[in-house]
Amino acid sequence: MSAHLTTSWRSFLVLFGCLQQVLSIQTSICQLGNNSSHAGRCLCAADILSCTGLGLEEIPVDMPGFVVTLDLSHNRLLQLRQGSFEGLYRLQTLRLTHNQLTTVQPGTFDNSSGVLLRHLDLSSNKLQALEFHYFQDLPGLEELLLFNNQMLRVESGALAGLGSLRRVYLSHNQLTDFPFFSIQDHRHPHLAILDLSSNHLHMLPLENISSLPSRLQQGLYLHSNQLVCDCATYGMFRLWEERGFASVTDFRKDHICQVNGMHQGTVRFFQYDGYFQRCNLTAPLREQQSSVAVCAGKAALLHCSPNLTGKSITFFWVTPNQEYVAPPGKKGSMKMFANGSLEIMATRAEDSGIYWCMASETDHRRNRTHEVNVTVMSHDSCEPHDSFNTGFTTLLGCVVSLILVLMYLYMTPCRCSPCNKAAQPATSNVAGPESAQSSILSPTPPATTEGPGRKVHGHDLYMVCMPHHSSAINASSFSSF
Repeated sequence: MSAHLTTSWRSFLVLFGCLQQVLSIQTSICQLGNNSSHAGRCLCAADILSCTGLGLEEIPVDMPGFVVTLDLSHNRLLQLRQGSFEGLYRLQTLRLTHNQLTTVQPGTFDNSSGVLLRHLDLSSNKLQALEFHYFQDLPGLEELLLFNNQMLRVESGALAGLGSLRRVYLSHNQLTDFPFFSIQDHRHPHLAILDLSSNHLHMLPLENISSLPSRLQQGLYLHSNQLVCDCATYGMFRLWEERGFASVTDFRKDHICQVNGMHQGTVRFFQYDGYFQRCNLTAPLREQQSSVAVCAGKAALLHCSPNLTGKSITFFWVTPNQEYVAPPGKKGSMKMFANGSLEIMATRAEDSGIYWCMASETDHRRNRTHEVNVTVMSHDSCEPHDSFNTGFTTLLGCVVSLILVLMYLYMTPCRCSPCNKAAQPATSNVAGPESAQSSILSPTPPATTEGPGRKVHGHDLYMVCMPHHSSAINASSFSSF
């Protein structure tokens, strides 16, 4: 009987727990005053409001002000109207991915969290342009996701005022150019990732890219575009690969270009190096200086810096001899690339002078000019000269001085009167001045009469031969040595 009661009690506890979970789910459904019946099924979880996959065509109204994360993805939203997020003063993350958004009206983020909004996801929509007024009220934005839209252009001031921006994703759009000059200055000190891959970029303004901070160059993704094959672009990617930039090393096979602008002539930058073997890579990705010095017979690569970003830009150069040079260049001596760079293949003395480039943008009827002063140096001026090695000569002088001192001390002949010694037997060797000198110069000194095999050292012999009054001085000198 007790066992039966225990089982019934346990069943009751299980049913009570299940009922409590059902009630908790019911209370998590937010009741919003909305213009759509679907909005009443949004879920609240602490400071998160999720309205995903409800088929919403308008932004819900009367959303709770405590929301920090708002998820409106996978709906049918067509546009963001003025004041759409009014009253959400704590909003930090906003997800609007997988909708049908075509425009963001001015004032969309008025009276909202403003500086607190950090993460904005507008990916997988139908936006066709990134206009300057879209994010004016979001100075604290750090991450902006706009990939997989239908972007055709990015206005030069679209990212202005976003001083906290760190990551921008614009891949899988239809962009043909990007205003790199608008992010060159210090208005975006934290920007580290700019993804422009899988677009329709044709030509890159390499001078503007080379002026970007190194941190941003490391995170600049340009693979899977429709770039024109030229040496300057190849040199830039090669340099990034040598420096280990992840934007290149992680997508080596996806860096492609088109020969003569034809899709049929696609070349992979890092798999067909033979196509670029004649490229001059001595100074890739450098901002063109106003003065260039090159050795005679070497190649010189001059860059045109127009700061134009239109769709159709034409370039031409004028040489010091007032010769007009346009793509593909001057046969045999000069080569011109589609991005406006001019290569002087084998410089000569007569190639010195001022070269000026003109870039013309037909869309906006703008022209820009850029001058470069080229100096061709002779072979004698280019030959390396050995510098005077002061340390080596000082050491050599010390060694020679030491050798001379040793020669003076040990090899100076004795110039003294014969020593007053008792006559030695005729059978013994006599140590006179000449024998002393010969013993010093000989590698095997002669034996003395003081004992078989005993040798006389140089300083002892010198002391014996010196006069009596100077023997003490010389003895002390040699002892100190």
